[in-house]
Parts: sequence; structure tokens; C-alpha cells
Amino acid sequence: MGLLRSLVLLPVKGPMDGAVWVASKVNESVQQEWNNPASIRKALVTLEKQLLAEEITEDAYDVAETELLLRLKALT
Repeated sequence: MGLLRSLVLLPVKGPMDGAVWVASKVNESVQQEWNNPASIRKALVTLEKQLLAEEITEDAYDVAETELLLRLKALT
């Protein structure tokens, strides 16, 4: 019965399982990037360049910098 059920449900369950697997892998990749100290430092440098180029305000810089520094501190 289990084999027959698996074969009947394969057209529906197969793509769903595949989509869940892909979503899981994307989530893992995002978490690795989010928790990577090098990418946080790179974001801090980019943020400072934006401030110096007057692309963002000092208030926006302070908020973003605080968030990035808190993420970096949480990793150590």
C-alpha cells in the first residue's frame, strides 16, 4: 500500500518536496552570508563610503552602523 500511495502522489508530492529542498538551501546560504563577519565588515565600509558621498544621511548611517555592529558583536 505504501508503494502504491507513493507512486500515486509522486506527481504532486515530488515538486513540493523539491521546492522545500530548494527553499532550505536558499535559507542556509542566506544565513551563512548574514552571519559572515567579512560580509558585515564589507557592508560597514560600503556604508561609510555612502555617508562620505552624501548618499545617505548621518541619522541613517548611525542606525545602519549600529545594526551591523550588533550583528558583528553577536558573532563573537
